[in-house]
Amino acid sequence: MLQGRIAVSAKMATHLLEEFSGRKSQSGRTALPNLTDREFEIFQLIGEVKSNREIGRQLHLSPKTVETHRMNVMRKLKIKSAAELLRFVLQYTEKESPGLSAG
Repeated sequence: MLQGRIAVSAKMATHLLEEFSGRKSQSGRTALPNLTDREFEIFQLIGEVKSNREIGRQLHLSPKTVETHRMNVMRKLKIKSAAELLRFVLQYTEKESPGLSAG
């Protein structure tokens, strides 16, 4: 029983502490504000130019669930199209991991 307290996963607690401290995550990337762990995971897989079906297979989700997460990411980042999202993810990946390719 939570007794009025908020419960978060260990991964999310680490993410929050890193975000508030200004430190980068263990993966070397700063977290994007307002994205859930799952949305950030999908964000990263979009950067690998994977389809909803491929992401779903990897994460054991239906393509429709992946699409919902993708749309939530776009809404939170105020992005209007899939092409714009991919461009944003690739630019983010390059900025956070210079010298590494997305694929």
